[in-house]
Amino acid sequence: MRDYDLMLINCGLNSTTEEKKQTAADVLFQYSKFALACIGNQARPCDLRLHLMKEISGLPTTLKKASPAPCSKSMPESSTSVASHSSSG
Repeated sequence: MRDYDLMLINCGLNSTTEEKKQTAADVLFQYSKFALACIGNQARPCDLRLHLMKEISGLPTTLKKASPAPCSKSMPESSTSVASHSSSG
């Protein structure tokens, strides 16, 4: 009887562990789909989340490409030439 009780306890613990593993796998799978949607739409995650929230709320929304953010613009030519001259000096 004792072995049977231990087996039931172990099955209960394994079941909980397996459920946690399955839940983690499901979350990772859903996040992977979200990441692929970001890449496919060439959208930042924050923009895609906002788009989805607006879509669910019934607000008009699009995922058009916006102009690049100021921080992602390349450096002006004059500042790059100054940097190259100062490093060669």
